[in-house]
Amino acid sequence: MMFLIPTAFALTIPPDSLLNQTDRSWTLHPQFEIGTLAPLSHHIKLGKEGTDFDYIKDGGQDNLFRYTRWEMEFRNNRHSYRFLLQPLDLTTRAVAKEDLRFDYTSFQAGTPLIFRYGFDYYRASYSYDLLEDEDRDLFVGCSLQIRNATLDFRSLNGDSMDSNRDIGPVPLLKVQGRYELSKGKWWGFEADGSYAPIKYLNGDVSDVVGAILDSSVRAGFKLKNGVDTYLNLRYVGGGAEGTERDPDPGKDGYVENWLHLMSFSIGFTLR
Repeated sequence: MMFLIPTAFALTIPPDSLLNQTDRSWTLHPQFEIGTLAPLSHHIKLGKEGTDFDYIKDGGQDNLFRYTRWEMEFRNNRHSYRFLLQPLDLTTRAVAKEDLRFDYTSFQAGTPLIFRYGFDYYRASYSYDLLEDEDRDLFVGCSLQIRNATLDFRSLNGDSMDSNRDIGPVPLLKVQGRYELSKGKWWGFEADGSYAPIKYLNGDVSDVVGAILDSSVRAGFKLKNGVDTYLNLRYVGGGAEGTERDPDPGKDGYVENWLHLMSFSIGFTLR
């Protein structure tokens, strides 16, 4: 019996795939990226009387950060279902160059500070391939993203701290394409984004303007056993501006937060 198990597995899994059988309608495609992330622009203001703060110039984000991205795709012919985990946690240290204020918390110039900008997000997507072509894909659809935001401003000695938490849904539109070239090479692109100046559309209960764009271009080639590798250039940008209807005690609820990030990574996926 033990000798029959490897033989049976070899008969059902074709040599060009580690996971998927050629005669199955459903296929599974895990995807992983690792690389580096560079903030291009990042400004925040918490409270109407708060400081217009530049994270890159004054908050230690003038650096490169590790970047990872995890995704799982389930495909049924021309239907695609994707589930994404995108960690984003930038923790930096800097000395305040001037007096700073975030919501009700003030820090004097010269205070050593710890900044944490955590914005992990989780995304579920459905898309449909408009092209009935083995060498070309053009998927269009929609996504639902869950943001998990943590923003901390803390003195190094722990005496003063301002902290903000936010969890909410964000609906997005989605497009994704892939085009096969000669000799196993290919290139592709993807974009998820939305602009929502109306409450509920941007996942909030207040009239806060919100926007996000997560887009990338990539070029890759096919390896053995159904593995693809590729280089990916990604832009992630967006933010929000407005006043929350039900702010925390001691806060006026005003927020202005806009950022632009660029990542360069190497990725792997299974066909």
